[in-house]
Amino acid sequence: MTATLSPTTSDEISLAARVSDPPRTVGLGATVAQSFTMGYRGMLKIRHNPEQLFDVVLQPVIFTLMFTYIFGGALAGSVSAYLPVIIPGILVQTVITTSVVTGTQLREDMNKGVFDRFRALPIARVSPLAGALLADVLRYVIATVITFVVGIAIGWRPEVLGLLGAMLLVLVCSFAVSWIWALMGMLVKSASAVQGFSLMLLFPLTFLSNAFVNVETMPGWLQAFVKVNPVSHLVTAVRELTNSGHVGIHVVWSLVGAAVITAIFAPLTVRAYMRNA
Repeated sequence: MTATLSPTTSDEISLAARVSDPPRTVGLGATVAQSFTMGYRGMLKIRHNPEQLFDVVLQPVIFTLMFTYIFGGALAGSVSAYLPVIIPGILVQTVITTSVVTGTQLREDMNKGVFDRFRALPIARVSPLAGALLADVLRYVIATVITFVVGIAIGWRPEVLGLLGAMLLVLVCSFAVSWIWALMGMLVKSASAVQGFSLMLLFPLTFLSNAFVNVETMPGWLQAFVKVNPVSHLVTAVRELTNSGHVGIHVVWSLVGAAVITAIFAPLTVRAYMRNA
């Protein structure tokens, strides 16, 4: 007895194609909405794992108190005189260092297969990446607020409008820098590698800047590097905004630097992500 197989109908072929290759065309409005939904997912992760906030909560407190009371008298003559110098420096160092978490968490999610599950959903492929970066803005806000609160509590008296401007400037610049670590998270194989590489880059940039000491006290060859260091421009911009409300050329340079970083690293990150996804 010979068994015959019925030919596959065109409807069955069409259904199989739709199941195996879901449509990926998503409009701009839907992509934005899905990105914010993924950002909300990131906030829920923080809610269920509050230990993720230990660095942004404890680091500004510890660093502010330690640097202020250990080095204040030696570097500025008194703690009160050192506060207008150190608070902006601690703020920039803390928030930029915090942006590294973007890359490490992306790498962890990819290693766990989370993005493989997102790939099966009828959503824009870029929305999980954009959502992760948006969720980390909450971390930057927390670190900024805590640094300002600690500084005010120990005697720092900033200019109010300048304080708000400095907060916005730091958030913009940190969001731009997070694209660098997001790209690194796409390229390396482990979260620990992302953290290791990023700290190797950040430590020289933050400590070889004007964040903690007067540039004039450094050797001449080091002053040349410090003066072109983008972290120095951001620290100076924050100092001018918070201490006097002055919007100077360093604010412009900081915004230009953030725009350049975003223009370079955002497309590279999206391309690497789409290739992996």
